[in-house]
Amino acid sequence: MVAEEATSLRRGLAILFALESEGSAEVHGLGVTRIAELVGREKSQVSRSLKVLAQYDLVDRDPQTLRYRLGWRLFMLAGRAGEAQLLAAAVPVLKQLGRELDETVHLSVLQGAEVMTVLSETPSRVVQAAGRIGQTVPAYCTSSGRALLFDHELPDLVELLGQVDFDCPGPNTPEDIEELARRIATARRGGFAIVDEEFEPGLVAAGAPVRNFRGSIVAAVNVSGPKFRFVDGLEAAGRAVKAGAERISVLLGWPGVEGRKSA
Repeated sequence: MVAEEATSLRRGLAILFALESEGSAEVHGLGVTRIAELVGREKSQVSRSLKVLAQYDLVDRDPQTLRYRLGWRLFMLAGRAGEAQLLAAAVPVLKQLGRELDETVHLSVLQGAEVMTVLSETPSRVVQAAGRIGQTVPAYCTSSGRALLFDHELPDLVELLGQVDFDCPGPNTPEDIEELARRIATARRGGFAIVDEEFEPGLVAAGAPVRNFRGSIVAAVNVSGPKFRFVDGLEAAGRAVKAGAERISVLLGWPGVEGRKSA
């Protein structure tokens, strides 16, 4: 009985791997016959396994083409696993950055037009930048938001921020989406964003994007602190934050600059 269950499990996994292949994606799914060929099993065995997988929404069958594709529940599970992997990879990097920079370091994600902090590493200082897990701030006037928007061109920014009032209290807040797009383009060239009194007076920050194995931006690492003690080292902090964000990205499967050059 145990051997049969193990065999069924292996067959089910082989089917999922076949449906995950580039060939499956190109034709929007695979039929039972083709799946059986790929996994080296009889068509009747594969058909039974597909029915079980479909019962748990792990595969989905197109009613028109009758081809199978990966189901929504797998994507939900992958999303949760990705979130856990992101947090696990980020913790040691944020701790190291916090010690290196002796300033508050955050990991944030994009939530619509806002940025939400999901991890923070704060040094023991009497005066420090405010920040706590779960807090949301505008994306357009923060270093983390700017890093999270690195891959957004002007039309994307208009779609995302078209209804947002640019009213952060900082004296250097972007006046409109066009100015924000120019600042993003400048930051993109250096690989990290610098924000000088945009979110609030007296606060400066640097942020850099974290990418997953597909190269998509999934988070941002940023460091922030009072301008009176931090502004002279802000460029160096930006480079450190960029290096930290890239370390997290590599742990998530991103090949990095060198990997993309050699690909």
